[in-house]
Order: sequence, then C-alpha cells, then structure tokens
Amino acid sequence: MNARSLRRLWPQKVRTRLTLIYAAPFFVAGLAVFGLALFVLQKIILPTSPTAPLMTSGKLVGTVEQVCQAYTTTSTSLCERAYAAYYAGTVAGMQAQQNTLAKLLGFWALGLGGMTVASGGLGWYISGRLLRPVREITETARRASEQHLGERLALAGPRDELKELADTFDDMLERLDAAFATQRRFVANASHELRTPLTVMRTAIDVTLAKPSPTASQLTDMAVRVRRSVDRAESMIEALLTLAVSDQGKLSTEFTDLATWAEDAIDAAAPEIERLNLHVEAKLDPAETTGDPQLLERMAWNLVDNAVRHNEPGGWIKLRTGSSEAAAYLEIANSGPFVPDDTVPSLFEPFRRMEARTGVRDGAGLGLSIARSVVTAHRATVTARSQPAGGLDISVVIPRHRGAESQP
Repeated sequence: MNARSLRRLWPQKVRTRLTLIYAAPFFVAGLAVFGLALFVLQKIILPTSPTAPLMTSGKLVGTVEQVCQAYTTTSTSLCERAYAAYYAGTVAGMQAQQNTLAKLLGFWALGLGGMTVASGGLGWYISGRLLRPVREITETARRASEQHLGERLALAGPRDELKELADTFDDMLERLDAAFATQRRFVANASHELRTPLTVMRTAIDVTLAKPSPTASQLTDMAVRVRRSVDRAESMIEALLTLAVSDQGKLSTEFTDLATWAEDAIDAAAPEIERLNLHVEAKLDPAETTGDPQLLERMAWNLVDNAVRHNEPGGWIKLRTGSSEAAAYLEIANSGPFVPDDTVPSLFEPFRRMEARTGVRDGAGLGLSIARSVVTAHRATVTARSQPAGGLDISVVIPRHRGAESQP
C-alpha cells in the first residue's frame, strides 16, 4: 500500500481526525501501562519455577531437597514426600496465578476498549464544540455575497484563537461591505456626472435643430455649449482615469521634486488667480522624493486648483514645500468660506462639492479625492483642517525612500 492509498484511508473531516487524535493516545497509554504492570507481576512478584531456590531472611538456603537432607539424614522417603507436596502446591499456586492473570487480561482488554470508545465519543463531542465557530464562519461566508454583506458572526465567548478568527472575519466583511457600498456610490455618481454634459449637448443640438432656419449666431451658440460640455466630459473622464490608476497602486518610481510640481501648478492657475485678485505666498524649498511623477503632478495641481476654485475675491493662498531627514512635504492653505470641522473628511470623498456653502458649481468634485488616492498609493499621509477665519489648511507628507537619499 503506497502513501497515496494511506492518505485516502485517513479521514477527510477535521472532526473525525480530532476524534482519532484524542482516542489514539489514550489507547497507546493504556497498552503501555498494562504492559509495564504485567512485566512487574511476571518477572518480580510471581515465582517462575517450583524448583527455584528458597530464600530465608533474604539469604539463599538451597532447594527443598537440600534443606530436607540437611535436617533428616536417615529418612529419605520423608524428604521425597515433602518435596512432592511442595512441588504440587507450587504448581497449583502458579496455575491459579495464571488463571488470575488471564482473567485480569480479559477485564483489562474490555475496560481498555470501553474507555477508548468513551474517550473517542468525548473527543467527538469536544471537537464539535471547538469547531462550531468554524462552521458558523463557513455558513456566513456562503451566505455573504456582493449584494448581501450585512452578515456578522458576533461570536461570544472567551478571547481565544477562534474568537479572534471570528472577529477578523467580521472586520473583513465590514470592510468589504464599505468598499462595495463606496464602489456602487461612485459608479452611480460617475454615471450621473457623465450623463449631465451629454444631456446638455443633446438639448443644445435639439433646440437648435428644431428651429425652422437657425441663424449663424444660433449655430455658433450651440457649438460653444457643445464644446463646453465636451471639455467638461473630457475633464471628468481624465479625472476618473487618474483616480483608477492611483487606486490600483501600480506606480512608477522615479526621482522627483514636489517643489517643481507646485510651481507648475501655480503657473497653470495664474489666469484664475489674476481674475480673483488672489495674493499667493509661495515658499518652495526642495522637496525631493521618489514616486510617480505624473500622479504627483496631478496631486499638486488638484490641491492648488481646489485652493483657487474655493477661494474668494481678494483672498490669499499660502504654499510651502520642503523636506526633512524622513519625509518631503507640501502644505497649502487658502482663504474662503468657513468649513465645519465635521465636514472636512467628507470633502475627500468622490463627487463631494462645496457648492452648498460657496455657490461654486464648476468641477467634478474629484480633486481632493484624487489627491487622497495619490497620497495613499505613495504610502503617504494627507491631513486637512478647517481654519477659524475660513478656508482649508492641507498638508501632504511623503516618506523619503533610501533611493531618494542617494540621488545627487
């Protein structure tokens, strides 16, 4: 019989294997204990031969025949009868002892078999109790699906390994539920946002074509509206693609400087900054790090664009970059409407706008969401806090890798 055949004979159920594991050591231990007791009885306590030498007060005095001849030199027949009686009695005693040992062996085998079965039954019960949380986890996992992730084990009992496993499984289901809910909300918002410019284009085209003879001015107005909607849809698609790339975490690792991207972002936003008459205070010290240049550039551009878009005429923007021994950082603060502290975390969610407080309706509501996604992909941190006078103060800290430190 090969190893594969032996593996097939081994039980597949964990409960059955545990039962065998519980019963087998008891059976082996019982055999060992009885074997030791039988050895002691046969080799030490019980005599092995009726002609064995006699012992008196721990001293060897000889056989029965020798002792008899030492005390009776004339009557040999008396010694012969005494020896015969001793021999018969010894044989009868040994036979009785052998019968007793045989009965003891039978009772022992019966007791060992019964106790082995009892230990197996007890092992079956205990293993069933121990594996009950595992069965609950299995049943919950079977019931869980993308549309039904509200199942929880909520296992009660001592804080053992199975309790930790059940709690970990509950945490995993909770994270999956939140992730799927976020995904569904993101898809719904994205479809709504992409449908809006398409609706505007269709309406502009239908209204213009419905006129009997549209003029050149009307056609030009329609073209401007369509172009504006196309630009908005293109910007939305580009933002969604950037968010998808950063969420995947597949980044190129190159040496880059956050100060360069911050300066480029300020230059790109210069027309809007001039229109709003914003005062920009920039202190762009070198902030060298390693990461994906395109994503880091988009992050800096989004942060600057957010500070400009949600500012107020005549306001200000403060932008700083720099580095320490452990990290490179980018800090940006801006004036603007007051943002409650409990609202700040929600601004990093996709399609969350501040139009209810600022009246600004431009943008897709993905700027800060993309910035957070880029930061997360680089294993960095982003923090934001509301300022008492209005506006936000956002800080991005990117740990410096050893490769960055070795660059000139």
